[in-house]
Amino acid sequence: MLVVGDVMLDRYWFGEVNRISPEAPVPIVRVQKREERLGGAANVARNAVALGMQAGLLGVIGQDEAGDSVEDLLQESGIQSYLNRDSAISTIIKLRVIGRQQQLLRIDFEEKPTATVLQDKLTRFNALIADYDVIVLSDYAKGSLVNVATMIAAARQAGKLVLVDPKGSDFSRYAGATMLTPNKSEMRQIIGDWESEAELTEKAQALRQKLDLQALLLTRSEEGMTLYTEAEVTHVPAMAREVYDVSGAGDTVIAAMATMLAEGKSMRDAVSIANRAGGIVVGKLGTATVSRGELFPEL
Repeated sequence: MLVVGDVMLDRYWFGEVNRISPEAPVPIVRVQKREERLGGAANVARNAVALGMQAGLLGVIGQDEAGDSVEDLLQESGIQSYLNRDSAISTIIKLRVIGRQQQLLRIDFEEKPTATVLQDKLTRFNALIADYDVIVLSDYAKGSLVNVATMIAAARQAGKLVLVDPKGSDFSRYAGATMLTPNKSEMRQIIGDWESEAELTEKAQALRQKLDLQALLLTRSEEGMTLYTEAEVTHVPAMAREVYDVSGAGDTVIAAMATMLAEGKSMRDAVSIANRAGGIVVGKLGTATVSRGELFPEL
C-alpha cells in the first residue's frame, strides 16, 4: 500500500491536574510523560503495517526536529519513507495536553508546503505507483494533495485501487477514484441535509455516479457505516462498545478497508472488517492501531 497525503506528528503531554492557575481560570497540568506518534497520512500507513501490509508513505515534512522524529517513527514501524523535506516550512504537529486521561487542549502547528516540493512529490508519485497494489490518498486539507486529481488519474491508468479519505467542500477533484470514505459532516457539506434514509441513499448514489466512483463508504460514528455501490447498499451497524477517543479512527477504517481489498476480499466483507477495526480503535487513547489478532481473534 502506498499512502500519500498530509503527514503529521502527534505529540501527547500527560500530566496531573491538582489546581487552577492563579493567573487565569484554567487548570495547571504538571507534565509527567511525553509521547510521540505518527499522525495524519502517517497514521494510515502505521495502521496498514499493523494489519500486515507492506506500506510506503509519500508526503512532505519540514527540515526540523519534528521531521526527524517522524522519520525515526517510520523506521521503527517498518514503513518505507518517501518523504520530501521542505526547508521553507515546519513539520505539522498536533500537540495534545492530557490531564487525568482527559484531553484538555490541542495546539496545532501547520504550514502549507511550497509549490516546488509538491511538484517533486508528484514526480516521485508517478515513479512509485507501479510498485504498489493499492493507493490511499489521505487528505487533511493541509496542502499536500493539491495534485490529487492528477494522482488519481495516473493511478487508475495504472490499474490500481485508489481509496480517498476526502476533505473540503469540493469532491470533484476526487473523481475517478475507486472509493471515497467521507464521514457524516464531510458528506453533509457536499450533499446537504437528508430527512430520511431513502433521501440519503438517493443523494449518495447520485454523488457516486457523478464522481464515477465504484463505491462510496459513509462512516456514521454511532450509526455504523453504509457502503453505496452500483449493485447494492450495504449497512453495517456500529459495534456496541465504549467510545474513549475518536481521533484517528478514520485512518484505521481506510487502512483496514484498503488492506482487505488488496487481499482480494469483496467490498461487503471488507466493510464489515473495517467497521470492526474502527470499533476497536475508538476504545484506545489517541491515534492508535488495531492488530490482526484483535481483528480476527478466532484465528
